Amino acid sequence: MSLFKPSRNHETLGDAFFDRVEPAPFPQNILRHRDQRWAKRVGLDDLTDDQWLRHFGRFEPLEGSFTQPLALRYHGHQFRSYNPELGDGRGFLFAQGYDLEDGRLLDFATKGSGKTPWSRGGDGRLTLKGGVREVLATEMLEALGVYTSKSFSLVETGEQLYRGDEPSPTRSSVLVRLSHSHIRIGTFQRLAYLEDTENLQRLLDYAIATYFPALADAPDKPVAFIEAVAGNVARLGAQWTAAGFVHGVLNTDNINITGESFDYGPWRFLPTYDPAFTAAYFDESGLYSFGRQPDTLAWNLTRLAECLLPLSSVEKLEPALNTIWPAFREALPQNILRRLGLEPQGTEHDGAFITDIFGFLAASQAPYEQFFFDWRGGALSASRAARSPSAEHYASEAFRPVANGLERYAPAAGINLDHAYFARVSPRTMLIEEVEAIWAPIAESDDWSLFHQTLGEIAQMRQAYGIVV
Repeated sequence: MSLFKPSRNHETLGDAFFDRVEPAPFPQNILRHRDQRWAKRVGLDDLTDDQWLRHFGRFEPLEGSFTQPLALRYHGHQFRSYNPELGDGRGFLFAQGYDLEDGRLLDFATKGSGKTPWSRGGDGRLTLKGGVREVLATEMLEALGVYTSKSFSLVETGEQLYRGDEPSPTRSSVLVRLSHSHIRIGTFQRLAYLEDTENLQRLLDYAIATYFPALADAPDKPVAFIEAVAGNVARLGAQWTAAGFVHGVLNTDNINITGESFDYGPWRFLPTYDPAFTAAYFDESGLYSFGRQPDTLAWNLTRLAECLLPLSSVEKLEPALNTIWPAFREALPQNILRRLGLEPQGTEHDGAFITDIFGFLAASQAPYEQFFFDWRGGALSASRAARSPSAEHYASEAFRPVANGLERYAPAAGINLDHAYFARVSPRTMLIEEVEAIWAPIAESDDWSLFHQTLGEIAQMRQAYGIVV
């Protein structure tokens, strides 16, 4: 652990922002997943499994970081209804440390670590299936180029849980995720709701100093902050669209200021392009459907801007807020072309090409991920695409505008088409039926082989796409 660089940064905000809590005493600690790649990034890769479990199963403090976990306080809109009773109800901020490669601050936060003052009658636990699903979501999203939290550790904890949406009793777990920030839109909303302008200013100053140091000399810090967060949130929305991902629960407490995707519940990937596709069975109105995610992010950002009105004005904040749309329109083609491994040609050309792509995907209902896999490198992959299970879609009239566009675009450097991953007939996907197939042998016979095989395939995909984070 000698390379670990600890921090207690969040503690400097003061006790008004968190509650010091105790982790649950679990009857068992069985290590199911540890992310060695990210452990190396934070200087913890040399921990033995026993040491790992002491820190990430029993939550003995990491030397130099918090002596006691912090359950963070926040509010939020849940399906657009304001809830002032939120907060870390089954998790806490366990520690902070620095990325040894880029020097950025990282949070070690938990899910399923026990009750807190904000549990609202819940048991503070996480099902093992929920933990497995979160590992699969974060690994897949990272490989697809989405800025996401990392599932740093998953430990089975030996309890029997009862849940209405799973066969009960079911097994329990505790997850540790690694993220750059757990300051949410809801963190600001709580202070605005309490009319605590002093701590609102404190939070803004802390956020800028910690996550946006380039804004330190901005003449109008609230405006500069909203513009910066708008850019982050727009980028995230574009990345989700390019990945065909539906988060499912885009409440304001699930959107953080760094624009990092986190906290995965009823997530889904698109089988085929469908703007109305939803992830949560309880999202009956389709509020958080695939096609409405950008609008939802903009709505959530508006709630953040409202919080800063005591420190600024509508006249100043509104133009900053409106930067989210040009930022999204710029980020979407960038991310679609990145996935295809093509060099951008400019806003007008790229926008028209992206419109053609989505028009084809809507008309043909070709498998979403298969399209991006087949046409990596554009026209260079024409022979590969001709052997694809989707080849008949590419021979249709609906594909002609896309085919013409692919001919015009030059392949980007490092498209890596000679990688073994591109010798596959079909890409690695993570549709709901595949998630259930991975879970079934774990539930039935404690067989983790398909889970580990899947993580190996995702790692191969990440290498093939040259994802560097």
